[in-house]
Order: sequence, then C-alpha cells, then structure tokens
Amino acid sequence: MKILFVHQNFPAQFKHLAPALAARGHEVVALTAESNQQQSPVQIYRYPMPDPAPAPGQARLATTYMAMTDRAHRVGRAAFQLRDKLCFVPDVIFGHTGWGETLFLKEVFPDARLLAYAEFFYGTRGLDVGFDPEFSAQDQFSGFPVIARQAHLALAMVQADAGLAPTEWQADTFPPELRDKITITHDGVDTDALRPDPQAQITLPNGRHLRAGDEVLTYVTRNIEPYRGSHIFIRSLPQVLAARPGAQVVIIGGDGVSYGAAPAQGTWKEHFLSEIAGTPGLERVHFVGRVPYRDYVTLMQVSRAHAYLTIPFVLSWSLLESMAMGAHVVASRTAPVEEVVVDGVNGQLVDFFDIDAWSEALTTALAHPERFAARRVAARKTIVENYDLKRICLPRLIRFVEGD
Repeated sequence: MKILFVHQNFPAQFKHLAPALAARGHEVVALTAESNQQQSPVQIYRYPMPDPAPAPGQARLATTYMAMTDRAHRVGRAAFQLRDKLCFVPDVIFGHTGWGETLFLKEVFPDARLLAYAEFFYGTRGLDVGFDPEFSAQDQFSGFPVIARQAHLALAMVQADAGLAPTEWQADTFPPELRDKITITHDGVDTDALRPDPQAQITLPNGRHLRAGDEVLTYVTRNIEPYRGSHIFIRSLPQVLAARPGAQVVIIGGDGVSYGAAPAQGTWKEHFLSEIAGTPGLERVHFVGRVPYRDYVTLMQVSRAHAYLTIPFVLSWSLLESMAMGAHVVASRTAPVEEVVVDGVNGQLVDFFDIDAWSEALTTALAHPERFAARRVAARKTIVENYDLKRICLPRLIRFVEGD
C-alpha cells in the first residue's frame, strides 16, 4: 500500500510505526511542517507554516478554529502537490487530530482510508480545564472557549474512518458518538532497550557524579509548568531536603510552555523557585534542562525515587518508560495515571494537591529503598506485559493501519 503520515512534528507518535510499515514493503511518506527539523525514518515532504494565529479580539471564540483550518489549508495544498506533481495517491492516511492537519485531506484523496490519532478531546468538566484553581480562573463563561476548541477535533473524527488512542482514559475523553470509532493501542515502550541497569552512572553538567544505588530523586517533564505538577513537586522539596541531607534531586525539563498559559513574567521555573528561595540544601537540586535521550535513560536507571505528576491530561511517555526501567514511581492520583499505576503494587499514588503527603512519600522512598524493591519489579512487569513495543503494541498498530 501507499501510506501517508501527517504530523506537524513527525515522527512523533509514529516513530516506530512508520519505518516498520516501510520494512513490510509499503511505500511510506510523511507530510510535516516546514519548521520541523527532526530526522525522519521515511521520506518526508513539508508544508509551509500558517500565518500567526489571529488575535483573540479578531476572531474571539473562533480563534483556534481559524488557526487550525488555516493549517489544514496549507496541508491540503501540499497534498495536491503530492498527488498532481509526484503522482502519490495514498491508500491510507494516518494523521493527528490535534492541529487540524487532516481536515481537508478527504477532498484531495477521497478514496483513501483516513485514520485519526485521537490523543485528547477537550471538555469543560473532569479534565484539564478547571482542575487546578490556582491556574484557571473560572466564571460562568469559562466553558465557552473550551467547547469552541472542540470544533476541529470533532470534525476530524467525523471525517475519519477509524481512530486510535494510546490509553482507555484518553479515548474516553471523546463523546460517545466518536468514541465508538476509536481503538486502544499505545505507541509502545521498547522494554528491550529500556530496562534496569545496576551499573548505570552519569555525571551532571556541574560535575556531580551519580550511580545506581545513590540517593537520587528524579522528576521529568518536557517543560517545567503546572500541567505536569511542577509547582507541587518543587513545593514539596524543602521538607525532603531537610529530612534527607544526602539526597540529590535531578529535574529534567525546559523553561518553555508546552500546555496552558505562560506566567505573567519570567518562567514557571523561576516563579516556583522564588517560593522556596533560601531553603537549605537547594544546591542539591539540579536543573539540567532538556538532555539527550541517552542521559535521560541513564538518570531513570540511577533514580532511587521518581516523581510523576499530571493533571487530567495526556499521559506522558516518561511514566511508562521510567516504569520499564524499574523506577520506584511516586505519582499523582489522577485518572490517566490510575490506568497504569496501582497504589502499593507497582508504584505509589499521592493526592495531586497534598504537598505534605508528597514530601512524606518522597522522603520515605529515598530513606527505605529496600521496602519498594517489589514495586520496581512489578512496575517493569506492567510495562512488559501491556505496553511492550515489539511484541504487543507495534504488531497491533501495524494491523490497525493495514486494516486486518
């Protein structure tokens, strides 16, 4: 078959799937944004980036829809070029619903089977919006822009022949009329490559050398921001540092914003750190920014306790990867996490907002690693048996695309 992947940040969720399909003899190409400079495992073509989104005062509640349809228009024009100049007519198109890229592709390729990566459907209740009142002022009109933001997501799913979501919880964010189209299969975790390593060691940028077995607390996020509970974790540190004078805390994450709003000034990291300024032991907290993937893996293998927090939103790959590497995960008791982490079995769950409980749980995890050896084993077992890339997820993803 001829298969077209569409994703503004390709390969993204299709990192393993696209080359696997190519290896099976399919002709696989990808269409991505011109700003995306990532290396691709398959032939890629780029569409021009849309103009900046209109100012909220211009489009008001339609701002997001205008931005997404503008992007869809660019993708559609590029798709016509694929068809008319390169004679590429796909049998299957697989695209992410999040940025509007698939909206006009059925007009270009009416006979193609359109598959939608259905990652998340925004809602006014029970999801990310309004979960943390500290960062989301609510009034009687707060739900209006959320519903407006559903427009391109719903339209993409209506047009799709089938959808795929990585977790049950994420699939269930879609309304029943669309949920019935969605198959559940995670992108997969390479448990052969991501595994415990008792010999792991790493040197941080400041020269601090860490080995597996050292008293190391880790926290990982794409960017340090409220969506991933960075404020809760940082606020829990003073008690942890006081109770564990030998502990080293390593925080991976950039200073930008992936989700939600930016702070009024500065960065979220600066904002949260200012709250605990002067705390004894802060020199043992190492912000290493974004690191090469190999260093991230090594840090997970070194970690004695790993904190993972998220509001009700898309589940991070890092949670499953850390569990595959046998980390002792202390995680937020939020719905997407509870699908994977069972309290007291393969990790520990803590109320998202309970800073004292976080401090206590992390302190105990650092002080008594022997108590949690069984949880580490169970954590890896959970990933191997349910999310293994080569033996479980990738075969299912291939069948989904091939239509078996």
